[in-house]
Amino acid sequence: MLRIAIQKSGRLQESSLQLLKESGLSFANGKDQLKTQVRNFPVEVLFLRDDDIPQYVEDRVADVGIVGENVWAEKQKNNDLVRRLDFAKCRLSIAVPRSETYTGIRSLQGKNIATSYPVIVQGFLNKHGVQAGIHEISGSVEIAPGIGLADAICDIVSTGSTLLSNGLKEVEVVMQSEAVLIATPGLAPEKKTILDQLLFRIEAVQSAKNNKYILLNCPNTSIEKITSVIPGMKSPTIMPLNREGWSSLHSVVNENDFWEKIGVLKSLGAEGILVIPIEKMIA
Repeated sequence: MLRIAIQKSGRLQESSLQLLKESGLSFANGKDQLKTQVRNFPVEVLFLRDDDIPQYVEDRVADVGIVGENVWAEKQKNNDLVRRLDFAKCRLSIAVPRSETYTGIRSLQGKNIATSYPVIVQGFLNKHGVQAGIHEISGSVEIAPGIGLADAICDIVSTGSTLLSNGLKEVEVVMQSEAVLIATPGLAPEKKTILDQLLFRIEAVQSAKNNKYILLNCPNTSIEKITSVIPGMKSPTIMPLNREGWSSLHSVVNENDFWEKIGVLKSLGAEGILVIPIEKMIA
């Protein structure tokens, strides 16, 4: 049995649940539930506070956990980072009042910075040779300059709208963050086997999200050029059409390249282009 800890409530919870369920795990997750048994896979899910997950994984109460990379880096517990999960992306940034002139990181010399991440911030300041006071607070960090508690803040930023509404501007990115899967070092072989099976499923889900299945009709004279544009996982599938000199070509295209490649395909004579989401993708 593998125990996996996820956030009880907060910005990571919904996406963590979705990832596990898309990976084929079937379980109930009622309100205020602290743990639940997966019905079709040897996994038990624990619902914990985000900040507590690295400690629980170190203490082997949970074998693995899904947590924000910023939290994992701040807590500095004895955990292995197993995989970045490509959701809940944000950044940990320093912000100052919009009215303040900021000329670079040396502007922070001798200032007071309010943050919930003192370990990360101190490391960042040390790296740049800046001495500043760190005022550790939890929650509502962005109001600290407005009430005279600090000259600057360091907090999680997604869109920047919260900073803007509190009269602040982002001036330094301390680190990029996303959801990560962490694990207890030296898992027992039977637990490691279950984790490897789960990672295989997660990889299939993530690969599918980053790619699209594409079907198109094209003149046979363009097949070679189109194949070079969308080579697929190994090679495209090509089937003759009931139209002289034409074929149907099926392949896979990375979502990041989608619009650029569609234009190229059209210029090569492709018609009837269909793009379909992929539910799972196994290389």
